[in-house]
Amino acid sequence: MISMDNGKSPEQIPPRPPGIPRWLAITLAPIVLLIGAPAVHAGIPWLLSHLGPRFGWADGSPSVWNLIGVVSLAVGAVLLVWIMIFEFTQNLPEWVPIDWRPVILMTGGPYALSRNPMYIAELALWLGMAVLYGSPVVLAGFAIWIVVMRRLTVKEERGLESAYGDIYLRYKARVPRWLVLPRRA
Repeated sequence: MISMDNGKSPEQIPPRPPGIPRWLAITLAPIVLLIGAPAVHAGIPWLLSHLGPRFGWADGSPSVWNLIGVVSLAVGAVLLVWIMIFEFTQNLPEWVPIDWRPVILMTGGPYALSRNPMYIAELALWLGMAVLYGSPVVLAGFAIWIVVMRRLTVKEERGLESAYGDIYLRYKARVPRWLVLPRRA
């Protein structure tokens, strides 16, 4: 039996990796950003904040010092939106594999300032929540996230080096893992 679309028999056509069509990926991304991210990076810290004291809070309200956490929350939220917009402007393939490995090596936009801008945004959200709630438990969650993300980045970088070779190594030499810091003269 010959397939009508490419002249190959079904046995000759390699199986498609698990994934979703591009249109579905673009449709689901805002849902994840608007529901999934707040559930993880706002809901979990809120729940954790009830497991211990809330320093700076009086009569159920945060103090002015706690409100400083809103700055970190805003930075994290704006960075996540920038990342999402940047990723939408990239040329996703027609079929987006569901895999931990990246489909595209992104080196522009927020990725020109940090190799891990999404992790920075998430950490900014957790730090903001820890300060806003005045919660040592949420601060401990923030510290755990740092350890987890550190380990994830090492694993991800090995995969990127394997997949993209010299292109990734040049990018890695040019862009810091975490934050752009002024260089000493």
